[in-house]
Amino acid sequence: MARIAVERVEGRRGLARFLAVPDAIYRDDPCWVKPLDLERREHLDPAKNPFLRRIDMALFVASRNGRDVGRISAQINRAHLERYGDATGHFGFLEGEDDPELFRALTATAERWLAERGMRRVTGPFDPSINDSCGLLVEGFDTPPSMMMGHHRPWYARRLEQLGYAKEKDLICYWSDVQTDWPEAASRLLARGLRSGRIRVRPLDMRRYREEIATICAIFNDAWAENWGFLPFEETEAQYLARSIRPLVRAEDFAIGELDGEPAAMVVTLPNLNLAIRDLGGRLLPFGWAKLLWRLKVRGIPEGRMPLMGVRRAFQNGPWGAALALAVIRAVHDVHRARGTRGAELSWVLEDNRRTDALIRMMGARPYKTYRIYGKDLG
Repeated sequence: MARIAVERVEGRRGLARFLAVPDAIYRDDPCWVKPLDLERREHLDPAKNPFLRRIDMALFVASRNGRDVGRISAQINRAHLERYGDATGHFGFLEGEDDPELFRALTATAERWLAERGMRRVTGPFDPSINDSCGLLVEGFDTPPSMMMGHHRPWYARRLEQLGYAKEKDLICYWSDVQTDWPEAASRLLARGLRSGRIRVRPLDMRRYREEIATICAIFNDAWAENWGFLPFEETEAQYLARSIRPLVRAEDFAIGELDGEPAAMVVTLPNLNLAIRDLGGRLLPFGWAKLLWRLKVRGIPEGRMPLMGVRRAFQNGPWGAALALAVIRAVHDVHRARGTRGAELSWVLEDNRRTDALIRMMGARPYKTYRIYGKDLG
């Protein structure tokens, strides 16, 4: 077999090569959804994406006989190092044909780049951080990914494990049939919590949109602060997120739960954009824009994703925690059910987050996909 060459790519042409690698790998996979090229370019542009401003990253493409057959990124997240001080770097954006030597060459290149910069351990995939798409799909290959979630080939996990990578943490995704009635147990628990009149649930106030997104991020930063791998949203990141999702936002798709008038819980739902872009081939021109707008604004998207939900830590272990969580989730559930939404992905949840797992199962949702974060010591 011809020798594999791995090279670092930079600039517009290099990024174009990097983004094009998955096309051939997933050509015969009916579940793959090609991301919008314009969005991916902005996502990987530090001048436009503030999430990258604290990340040092290198992009690599592997070729054989002049044909690109794989890719990987290596990155050092300074926010992670400041918070955890663990000399751990990350890899991401992993793609490759089913060839053990290809995966060896890709991971060795990323590992060497990280080791040369003082890292003693590598984890991933992070594309490029835990607040973006992350984890390698290991269960649930038979359904397309929801928006902002990855899709991978089944051999990826096997090839990484052959190279000494081991599981760090699993991330669980749940599927909820929105048109199914809530189980009685969840309804009774919610009714008890609402009886006092101290909980109020409201949608976003679109007149104060930027402030409302800042409130959502503040609740998230508090609620998730003790979770594995957590990194907080900074102000510039929160506002970038607000701008990015604004075309998808309807006030009732978000819910803020107040306890005695103070924001204490939140939930975010978004239409599953992957259903609207699946046949666009990553292109918005010449007619992709029109198709996307019609699907979003006229036809509607019959599935959604719940990417964020949280209750402030002060209430998580007390009598109000479950009631606040159920209250905000029930609010968006009822909106989507009335709208005709078929179902939604609730993702992701850490495998050892027993409280959230029990709550989601109480609502009738079921696990249906698993993404895995891998790790390896750099020797």
